[in-house]
Amino acid sequence: MSHKSAVNGNRGQSRGAKWFSSWNNYLFVVPALIFMIVFIGFPLLYNLMLSFQNVNVYNLSGKHDFIGLSNYVKSLKDPVFYTALQNSAVFTVLSIFFQFTLGFALALFFNQKFPGRNLFRSLMLLAWMLPVVISGTIFQWMMSGDFGVINYFLQTLGIIDQPINWLSEGSTALLSTVVANIWIGIPFNMIILLSGLQGLPEHLYEAAKLDGANRLVQFRHITLPLMRPTILVLMILGIINTFKVFDLIFIMTAGGPVNSSTVLPIYAYQLSFTTLEFSQGASVSMIMFLILIVISIGYLRMSSKEEVH
Repeated sequence: MSHKSAVNGNRGQSRGAKWFSSWNNYLFVVPALIFMIVFIGFPLLYNLMLSFQNVNVYNLSGKHDFIGLSNYVKSLKDPVFYTALQNSAVFTVLSIFFQFTLGFALALFFNQKFPGRNLFRSLMLLAWMLPVVISGTIFQWMMSGDFGVINYFLQTLGIIDQPINWLSEGSTALLSTVVANIWIGIPFNMIILLSGLQGLPEHLYEAAKLDGANRLVQFRHITLPLMRPTILVLMILGIINTFKVFDLIFIMTAGGPVNSSTVLPIYAYQLSFTTLEFSQGASVSMIMFLILIVISIGYLRMSSKEEVH
């Protein structure tokens, strides 16, 4: 009986050790979970709750009644919302296209072996390493209509006759912010794509060369298909990061002139902290969140199809 008791005791201890070991793994997730609940989950839920109420500077300390979708309807009826939505779409599409195209070209270039490759590749990262406040201020100075270096060079080359107020004219303000954002995002695209290129198997290219395939054929039939998962990840990250850009545009134009460079984050900021319509600003933020959720779901469906194939 004592032997059986000892065996049962050992089994009980082993089960307890396994249970503790399995739960011990989850303890490592607790700090990240607490961080997400406090700094992501709670603000998101509070913002959602705020969007269904009527909270502004006049009743901030009073009772806030539930008003349903009124804030969303009001936002969707505001012409400025559609201006901001269109500007966000233009800003995102142009930025992503040129960031990806130029980043891919640089990644292909730096994937070759030549003297000083690592040095030049490190220098390319400076645009990404600089704080956005500094980058935005630099471009604000460069595009100044009075003393900007861009106007100086264009006039010197004879391309323009008189200075252009790049940031204070409605036809050029948004495009000026796009140029700045492209410059900031190229290094990130280059590094991600370069890491993907360096992981491609060399024997496929060697076999293609033996078959007489030139560089263009290799790029089309080997590089692009194998880089598709990396490109999808880069695209979804780029769309999310670009669609919610606030600081760069706020520094350069603050959404002006006359909402010509107002994007959805700027519009939500203006509602919440300029006109002090907190609930309506929260509704615009939630609309932005829903747009990004739809884009993310589309990415997940595309990536699942990639895994099936």
